[in-house]
Formats: sequence, structure tokens, C-alpha cells
Amino acid sequence: MRASCEALLQFGARTLGNFDCIDLHHCHAWGGYSASVAVVVGESALHDEGGTGRPILLLHGLMGSARTWRRQVPWLREHGHVYTFDAAGHGRPAPPVLSTEAFVEDLAAALSPVAEPLVVIGHSMGALHAWCLAAEFPEKVAALVLEDMAPDFRGRTADDWAAMISNWPQPFETRKALVEYFGPVAGQYFLDSFEQRDDGWYLHGEVETFRAISAEWGDRHFWAQWASITVPALLIEGEYTITPEGQMRKMAERHPHAEYVRIEEAGHLVHDDQPEQYRKVVEEFLHELT
Repeated sequence: MRASCEALLQFGARTLGNFDCIDLHHCHAWGGYSASVAVVVGESALHDEGGTGRPILLLHGLMGSARTWRRQVPWLREHGHVYTFDAAGHGRPAPPVLSTEAFVEDLAAALSPVAEPLVVIGHSMGALHAWCLAAEFPEKVAALVLEDMAPDFRGRTADDWAAMISNWPQPFETRKALVEYFGPVAGQYFLDSFEQRDDGWYLHGEVETFRAISAEWGDRHFWAQWASITVPALLIEGEYTITPEGQMRKMAERHPHAEYVRIEEAGHLVHDDQPEQYRKVVEEFLHELT
């Protein structure tokens, strides 16, 4: 492993343990980008990011936010009407029962203003919610793009990383302090996600909520939900994935209309770690849908 990766490996070691949802073995700082302006639809956490044509929905990962997609929104507008979504428990109240079904019900309710089936693009937790949405509400989903998530993490625990998150030095008083602590890629992810207050940046949800969300993944699998889906799907896995070995390939093998792509030199945040490669494969998939 290259020396330049050490800081991010330390980040993974001190935060997320067996559910290392932000561990990035290779990362790159970004240049400039055009941030989109979200418009809240009603009282929900669904944000209208603009564009025209088929609806495209972006779902973030655990401890993320709708804003973590802002580098992808501009080019996705060229392919449709883009929406982003803040999951429950991420800057807003969590559902009473912390189950995947509850999060999917919350998402489905927020999508009521969108009449057409959506192309749903999800990262990590967002990918799981995407295919479970397609399983439970098939009329809402036209196609799926799933990034670095698998159906079966049974046997893994979240306790160690939850304890480590509790010990993060909050608030992070400056942007520089936050980025230095997490590294450039994960640091930007958290700058986009954390709550900024007068004295600095804070985690935008409860540690126990995040622990419970990921702990469920260690207790059950989601193969049945995946098996029920027939819409076209693109599965994207980073070279340095967090998923159990071979599972995303098996997902593609068991699906009649799925394509599997492995992105070299990418960690878990493929869309930010290797943005050009990610864009290329997603745009090719979107073109094939038309």
C-alpha cells in the first residue's frame, strides 16, 4: 500500500472498523466544482436539483447527506430531472423503528410528488435502500445504479466504530481541522454532511442511530429483496471495497438485466475517489436506457 494512503487507512481504523463505510484507500483532492441549489419539495427531505426529462434520484450513504452528491448533480442534469434526498436520521428525525423497511417507507412517502418511475442511484446505505425500494415499490423504480454495497454482512458488528465515532473531537472548529482529521475525500464528504454551528462542525445525527442502522446489516441479509427485482441495474464496486468478496459479482450473475463494473484505484466512495471513471460508466448505462 502506498505511503500516501496511510492517513485514510488510519481514518478507517479509528472510525468504522468492520463496517468501514468511509474507508478510502486511494483518494484525490478535487478542483473547482459547481454546487447545485436544492429546493425542498413540501416539508419532505426530497430536494429538486433541476433538469428536465426522466427523473433521477440520488441516495447518500450512512452518515452522509444529499449534499454529498453535489459534484455529480451538474452532469446528471444533462440526463434528466435530478432529485436528492436526506435519509431519516441524517439531519432530521429518525423513524421510530430503525429498520431498512422503515427507511424505505419514509423514502417512498417523500417521492409522492414524482409521478414517473425513477432511475435511482445509491451509494452504500443508499444503494441498499434503492434496491429495497424497487422490491417494495416496483412502480417507483425504472432502473438502479448501486455503488459499493452488498446484501449480506452477517457476522460483522458496529460496536467498535460506534465507540470511536463517539470520541471524535467535536466540534471541528475549522474546515482545515476537519479535513486534516479525515483526509481530503472523507473530509469533504463530512464537510458536506455535518451540521455547521457557530463554534464549528458537528455530526448531523445520533451515534446510536448510525450504530443501529449498520448493526441491522450484521443480523440479516437482503438477497430476497434483490431476487425480486427485474429492472436494469448497474453495480459499481471499488477496488478497495468494503463489501464481502464476490458478493456484488454474484448480484449481477443472479439478475437478468444487471451489469457489474469494478473501478480500479477506488475506495468505498467511488463517485468521489474516481469521479471521471464513475461518470463514464454511469453515463454509458443511462444512454443504454434511452
